[in-house]
Order: sequence, then structure tokens, then C-alpha cells
Amino acid sequence: MKSRYEGSCLCNKVTFSVSGFSEEAAHCYCTMCQKFHGAAFGTLVGVFGLTWHSGFELLKHYQAENGATRTFCRECGSSLGFRVKDAPIEDIELAIATFNGDIPVKIDAQIYTRYRSNWCRLEPDLPAFEEGRA
Repeated sequence: MKSRYEGSCLCNKVTFSVSGFSEEAAHCYCTMCQKFHGAAFGTLVGVFGLTWHSGFELLKHYQAENGATRTFCRECGSSLGFRVKDAPIEDIELAIATFNGDIPVKIDAQIYTRYRSNWCRLEPDLPAFEEGRA
């Protein structure tokens, strides 16, 4: 197993690495994830040992009405991560698609499925929750 997993934004000006991942990772169908990622769902994972290598000053943060913070690259607009209300940047959950290679993450749930788009089908082999995890 690798000791570090590297990732970046689209323009590669924001780069980072982590030493590990949370055991929980879910496809989130909430409307904020849909809008933020421009997709049917967002898939984020908690990380350990996060190091920002470049572009930290390019991070832009949007705080939603519910207090959740979405972080993206100010240069290219890449959706990078999510934080719950009042969480520090160190507690960011990163979008798994921002990693540059394979990562040891297994998607274990589908959350906020009551908000999914009608044209999107759930994965039948994954537990699905209408709101957050039970």
C-alpha cells in the first residue's frame, strides 16, 4: 500500500496528498452536491494526514445557508471538498475524483437519495438512505 495518495484540481495549481482515508465513503445525492459537482451525485471521503503542496491560496470557500462549506479552486473551478458547519479546513472531505490515481476507497452507501434526479438510477448493491446515514 502506498504511503501517500496525491490529488489536484483541473489546472493542477492546487495539489495535495493524504496518508489515508475514512472507512465510510458515500455517493451523496443532495441538491448541493448535484449543483457543486455538476453531476447526479458527489462522492466525498474523509482523509487523514492531509498536506497542501501548492495552491492553498487559490482555495475559495462557499458557505451555504446550512453552514456547510464547499471548497473549490479559484483558478479552474474544480470542486475539491466539503466541510460540515464550523469544521476547520483540516477536516475537509475531499472529492474522490480529484485524486490522481487509484485509491483504497470502497463506496459503502448512497445518501440523501430522496433528492436524486429522476434520470439517475441508484446502485442496487449499495445501501440507500433517503437522508443521511441511519
